[in-house]
This record gives sequence, structure tokens and C-alpha cells, in this order.
Amino acid sequence: MTDSFDISKAREKFPALTRLEGSRTAAYLDGPGGTQTPESVIAAMAGVLERGVSNLGGGFGASDEADRITAGARAAMGRMLGADPSTISFGQNMTSLTFTMSRALSATWNEGDAIVLTSLDHDANFTPWAMAAADAGVELRVAEFDTATGLLDASEVADLIDDRVRLVAVCLASNALGSIVDVRAICEAAHHFGALVYVDAVHAAPHLPIDISSLGCDFLVASSYKFFGPHTGILSGAPEQMSSIEAYKVRPAPTDPPGKWETGTQSFESLAGVTAAVEYLESLGPDAIAGHETRLGQRFLDGIADLSRVELYGVPRMDGRRVATFAVGVAGLHPDEVARRMADAGVYVWSGHYYAVNVMERLGVMDSGGLVRIGFVHYNTPEEIDRALEVLATLS
Repeated sequence: MTDSFDISKAREKFPALTRLEGSRTAAYLDGPGGTQTPESVIAAMAGVLERGVSNLGGGFGASDEADRITAGARAAMGRMLGADPSTISFGQNMTSLTFTMSRALSATWNEGDAIVLTSLDHDANFTPWAMAAADAGVELRVAEFDTATGLLDASEVADLIDDRVRLVAVCLASNALGSIVDVRAICEAAHHFGALVYVDAVHAAPHLPIDISSLGCDFLVASSYKFFGPHTGILSGAPEQMSSIEAYKVRPAPTDPPGKWETGTQSFESLAGVTAAVEYLESLGPDAIAGHETRLGQRFLDGIADLSRVELYGVPRMDGRRVATFAVGVAGLHPDEVARRMADAGVYVWSGHYYAVNVMERLGVMDSGGLVRIGFVHYNTPEEIDRALEVLATLS
């Protein structure tokens, strides 16, 4: 496998990657559940705590530092998402931001309205909207993905959209199957009928370049702990929507975005970490990341093709329709047992539903324990993929 990506240089920036499991270095193939952080992110966060920081708007040195950190994080995320920094709001995580926005948007819905969700999405982009729809008494429509391919056809979503639909919520990439969704086509269909589109880009962020203006969505959410930063959620919204929709907030909070969507005081050390994480990704470049991950993913797919008891769910090639996140089952073994056996060999993976509840139900594996998720990011190596394949071979 030819790979011009300098993996050794990338890995030396991550202290966690030296962790030992027995006599071998641990293989973190659990990136879809959260990535490790480079030294620059750790230093940025520790530096804020060491120097001292006060709350926003105090007009003195430590408070001015908080103002600079917050503005810097908005600017960094604006660059990463192709968005105006004034449209960037932060929260504890994507889930809390989505619950906040679902409550605010549903206050504008009326009887007879409808929303469209998908069965491919993480539950954080499904249940908040489903609960809001139930509270508001509006119709819930669900677009189904193809169980044979793991793909969500944009036309399946478009077919559910009409002039009654107020919102479409969809992921850019599946956290369970790795499938990439044609969000731009969905946005075009939704906007034709005046519906808003809310995009979950949490799983896409470490793998794909994201440009909100190109996607054409009205809202987009991400979580920096999935792209080598701290546990902080990010929301970007269209200026007219962020301004006009009434936020559930305390009275002294800002009345204008982005502050009106940020409940309470943010973690300034985490915001410094967000900026450092974006800067780290910028130092690599999306093409280098994509090329390396594509080679890793194809190596894994080629390897499991020879394992008769291992079943892949989703696209079988790294052909632009998926990222390097894979859901597999091993015949005759519970997913938890597979994950445990891999952990015993120092290979970290996930088992279960990983909050993709609808995905597992539609695939018919929920009652049998879900699946095993094996995911690669840019700091993973060909040798780690081979280690995972070796363990799977002993099980099959």
C-alpha cells in the first residue's frame, strides 16, 4: 500500500497513542466514538487554566482573554465549516444543542405541519425532533435507507417533502455504517417547498471537508471531540434563522446570535482547544487525510472479504460513498464478545448500537446485540488494520 502521508510524524503528536495493552501499543480503532487529542490541543487547554481566565465582558485582562478565546474559536470553526464566525454558537455537545434548537423551532410549528427524519441518523438527530413533533402535534415522516447498501438515497427523502414539511433533519455521514449522504440534493428539495434543513455533521467532520454554503443547509452541528478536540458542541445556522427564532434563555443572556443560543458560561479552556484542533487539521489538509483514510479503509475491506464468517453492513468499497467506519457482525458470536476479544488483543472497537438505534432496528440486529464498529482516522496505521484483521480471523 503506497502512502505518502507521514503517519509517524502525525502519531508523535498524540501522547495517548503510546498507551500499552500488555506488551503491545493499543490500537485505537474506536475513533467514531471519540478521537484522541494532539499535544497542541492539550497545551492550549492547559495554558488557559494556567494563565487564568475570567468571564466574558468584564473589561479587564483575564476577561479580555475570554473574549479573545471565544472570538478565536468562532473564527476557527467558521473556517472549518465555511461559515461566518457570527453564526457559530457553542454548547456542551451536539445533543444538547439539538434539543435546544428543536424546542425553539417546534414553537413555530402548527397543526397540519410535518417534519422529515431518517432511519440512518444517530439518535441525537432523531429523538429530539421526534419528541418536538409529538409535543407540537405535527406529523413525523421517516425516510428509510437501503439495507443492502447502507445508503440513503436523496430521492427517498425528497419524496417525503411537500408544502406541509417545515423541517428535514439528516446526517452528512452515518456514525454506524459510514455512509455519505447527498445533503446538497436534499437541501434543494427541501428549500423548493420552503422547509429548513438541519444537518448532523458530527461523524463527517474528521473525515470530510465541510462547506455549509456548498451544502446549502440552514443549520449544521458538529462535536469537536470527534475531530481531535475537547467535548464541545458546535452549531452554525443561517443568520436570518438564528436571529428570528426565539431562543429559550435567561433574561440577561444576549438577545442576538450567536450568544443567544449559548446557555450559561462556556468552557473557555475547551474553546481554546477547539481552535487548536481546527489549526491541527488545517496543518494536515483534507486531501492528505482523505487519501490516507481511503487506503486504510480499502485495506480493511480487502482483508475481511477473505473472512467467511465476518459480514460487512454497508458499501463494500472506498469509492466515495463512505468514510472509513465499518459495521460488521461475526457469525455465531455476540458483538460484545467480539469487542472483548479484540480488546484482549489491544485493539479498541465498539459494540452495540452506538446510538444509531434506528439503523440497528432496520437491519434487524438490535435484539441480537447490534454490531461491531471499527473505525479509522488519520492517526491509524496499516499495521493496526492488520492487527484487527488478525483477531477477526481467529474468530472466523
